[in-house]
Amino acid sequence: MSVDMASERDLLSTEIVNNGIESSGPNAGSLTFSVRVRRRLPDFLQSVNLKYVKLGYHHLINNAIYLATIPILVLVFSAEVGSLSREELWRKLWFDARYDLATVLGFFGVFVFTLSVYFMSRPRSIYLIDFACFRPSDDLKVSKEQFIDLARKSGKFDEQSLEFQARILNSSGLGDETCIPKSVITSTENTATMKEGRAEASLVMFGALDELFEKTKVRPKDVGVLVVNCSIFNPTPSLSAMIINHYKMRGNILSYNLGGMGCSAGIIAVDLARDMLQANPNNYAVVVSTETVGYNWYPGSDRSMLVPNCFFRMGCSAVLLSNRRRDYHRAKYRLEHIVRTHKGADDRSFRCVYQEEDEQRLKGLKISKELVEIGGEALKTNITTLGPLVLPFSEQLLFFATLVSRHLFNKEGSQLSLSSGKQRPYIPDFKLAFERFCVHAASKTVLDELQRNLELSDENMEASRMTLHRFGNTSSSSIWYELAYMEAKEKVKRGDRVWQLAFGSGFKCNSIVWRSMRRVRKPSRNPWLDCIERYPVMN
Repeated sequence: MSVDMASERDLLSTEIVNNGIESSGPNAGSLTFSVRVRRRLPDFLQSVNLKYVKLGYHHLINNAIYLATIPILVLVFSAEVGSLSREELWRKLWFDARYDLATVLGFFGVFVFTLSVYFMSRPRSIYLIDFACFRPSDDLKVSKEQFIDLARKSGKFDEQSLEFQARILNSSGLGDETCIPKSVITSTENTATMKEGRAEASLVMFGALDELFEKTKVRPKDVGVLVVNCSIFNPTPSLSAMIINHYKMRGNILSYNLGGMGCSAGIIAVDLARDMLQANPNNYAVVVSTETVGYNWYPGSDRSMLVPNCFFRMGCSAVLLSNRRRDYHRAKYRLEHIVRTHKGADDRSFRCVYQEEDEQRLKGLKISKELVEIGGEALKTNITTLGPLVLPFSEQLLFFATLVSRHLFNKEGSQLSLSSGKQRPYIPDFKLAFERFCVHAASKTVLDELQRNLELSDENMEASRMTLHRFGNTSSSSIWYELAYMEAKEKVKRGDRVWQLAFGSGFKCNSIVWRSMRRVRKPSRNPWLDCIERYPVMN
């Protein structure tokens, strides 16, 4: 019992919150503080489940077979040929070919056939030609103070709800230049209408796509695959149909519209586009990731539903992928790995981010207090599967040896020693696997816990924190604003490995790994160009 209580205390963190000056009651005019106790991310690197490591090692071993057998075959062949002089080798080949021409031709035919099958069955390389992120106009910027003023003027929130949102905003990590739709800023009516949803979706999607087509010089009619993801707003006709209609794209385009898949849906959309490109050679694929803010604006008083109002802001990304070999030299990145994790079988995970109506029948997105803990469990599974695919062999060997030893020899005693701090398993250094990190900018609390558990530096987390500060939580497109930040800072070098990590409702945690094909210079079009000199800022 004492061990369980100690481990439970380890998952709790305390925080002193400045509530400002009390406006009413016996303490009116006084500065008040409160102590907030919350659950932090579980130390998942100390409790990795062995079965997930096996899944990652399965992929590694499949490739290791070729790496182990090919050198042996080359060594045997070299030893056989090396025992003969040049004249003996030539004489042997000439006489064998002269008296057994059928065998030589048969061998040559089998060799050509095997080589052809290998190259035809090998997965095509998927290249990222370029991407674009929508930059909202300045008239949509709202500071934290303006946000509360607008909420008060709307007449939709009571004083307790306004104070709660103010406290959330002050500790959110958001700056004073995030953007929300005009319908939310100016209207006192219901903004969750199909008309307002379509208007916002058109603004952000067409803004990002116009920039993408201009940067890449690719015509919309040349695109063979279109994948759009937007979790909340799913009209009929679909958002993908809106894009096809607007750009008059070709009639045989393969279009898909993903809905309700949360903030990690951008990586799912890339995974789907990759599968389509593998089956359709010499093609372009466009992936559009966005979320509508106004359509999901919650005007009630349920605190768990007010949280999304404080974090989610306007944003959209558009990515151009290609499987054409001729695009090798102009591509920015090559796709290396995608690892997806879904915890939907667990009821707590399934309901931790849940869209429903409150007691007043007002629709909103309910965020569970257990979100951070559940996200940590999903992340644990995901990085444990990803690790063997990307970590150096030395890191894999130490990590795997530690896991096996704990699993076989110290299964019962490990919990006691972990709670007392006497034994700490080897933690893989993911900084050896990646040079650049794009972690979904969900909130300051989540980024703090991720940095602590993965032992990342402030520089590793800079792009995520600055994206949260400048653009807020833009849902599935946030990882692309983070990569745009790195490009604006000219941090991406040739050969750099970029890890994009996102998590969202379901509950899902997804990773995608890119390798830079060249040094990326500061782009001429980038959402950060007007403010990049001011960043990084202390947050």
